[in-house]
Amino acid sequence: MIRPDTSERGVPGLPSAWVLARVSGPSMTPTVRHGDRLLVRRSRPGTARPGDVVLARFPSRPDLLVVKRVQRVLDDGGVWVVGDNPLVTDDSRAYGPAVAVGRVVLRLRPRPGRVGPPPDPGGLS
Repeated sequence: MIRPDTSERGVPGLPSAWVLARVSGPSMTPTVRHGDRLLVRRSRPGTARPGDVVLARFPSRPDLLVVKRVQRVLDDGGVWVVGDNPLVTDDSRAYGPAVAVGRVVLRLRPRPGRVGPPPDPGGLS
C-alpha cells in the first residue's frame, strides 16, 4: 500500500501549496516505487484530470493518504483512482471514490541522478 510519509506541511523554501511525500509500498510500480520521494502541488477538489498521478484521500478511509492515477472524474467532483500495479487493489476498487488533494509533479528517487516527472506508464492505468 502506498502511503506518502507527510504531515501535509509545506516544503521549506516553497510556497505552502507544495508538499513533499515519501512512497511506501508497491501499488504504483512501475511509475513510482517504494522509497521514492514526490513533490506534490496541492489542488482544489474538481481540478484532477484522467491520467494525473495524485495524492488522494478516500472518504471511507480518511486516515489513509495514497498516491494513485486518476482513471475518471466523477460528477460530484470526486475521482476514481487506481494503482498502476494491477496486482494491488488498495484503490477505488476497494474503497470507492476519492478526493484528490494534490497532483504529483516531480519524482525524486532515493538514488542519485534519478530526478524527473513521473513517467507515462504507457497504458497501465
